[in-house]
Amino acid sequence: MTLLTAAFLTALLAGAITAGIPLLLAGLGEQLSEKTGVLNIGIEGMMLAGAYMGFLVAWKTDSVFLGFVGGAGGGMLVAAIMALLCVRFGLNQIVIGIALTLGAEGATAMLHYFQFAQTYPRLGAIASLPIPPLANIPVLGPALFNRPPIVYIALLLVAVFAYVYRKTYWGIALQAAGDKPAALDSSGVSVLGIRSVAVLLTGALVGLGGAFMAIVGAGIFVPFMTNGNGFIGIVLAMLARGRPLWVLGGAAMFGACLSLTTALQVAGVDIPTDVIQMLPFAAVMGVLVMLGRKANLPSALGAAYVRGAR
Repeated sequence: MTLLTAAFLTALLAGAITAGIPLLLAGLGEQLSEKTGVLNIGIEGMMLAGAYMGFLVAWKTDSVFLGFVGGAGGGMLVAAIMALLCVRFGLNQIVIGIALTLGAEGATAMLHYFQFAQTYPRLGAIASLPIPPLANIPVLGPALFNRPPIVYIALLLVAVFAYVYRKTYWGIALQAAGDKPAALDSSGVSVLGIRSVAVLLTGALVGLGGAFMAIVGAGIFVPFMTNGNGFIGIVLAMLARGRPLWVLGGAAMFGACLSLTTALQVAGVDIPTDVIQMLPFAAVMGVLVMLGRKANLPSALGAAYVRGAR
């Protein structure tokens, strides 16, 4: 039986979108944070907090919209701690980011145990928004143009960020906060304010990606369900060189790898499970080897800004 049937390809593309949207949101969020000079290692924890809060709110209120709002809020809550400790107090961004990820993993696992360990509730199916007549195209239509509205919003954000970075004063200020923070400060713009807002927006985007995983992707929350997606988002942001469209391309590639992992297992392909599950991370390593040395990162990335310091 051949794998390349219309049903298989449609399922593969749909799975790539489902797996790629959280990576896209995480990559866009990390890119925003890095532009201002904040290396946000904690986005894995923000994504996990967003997944938990998104699922909890959606389940409690029976509202997908409120679930996504809750997911963004969960990510922002963790991001607020990052902004306070790293931006305002100038603590080590890598150490705090790792601590926040570990803390979010432990907190969400504990909360899940006390709330859902006996019941494991699931959410219902999420309504899609077909785009006629594109939704009727064979293979591509059902996979790409018959999706929940959040998918279209995430794709629209790519264009929005590209415009902001290139055409607006806000984009120039973001870039200056990461490359020349002292010059930005001398012009009367608060570097700490710009960085704090960027980190909070990063938390909202990443939390939204986590909520997508729980509400749309799985319909359930399980501990540690992000499974390294936040760290892949960091890789995407670093390799994209400040270009949101490159984040989209990377998310599509890694999403396809994740989808292929599931599709091959469902299709019963005679390949060891460990090899199949290794595909996404092997792709990450391959891309890093090929493009990692050419990554263009802000000169002040990871450095706390202190006014008047040399």
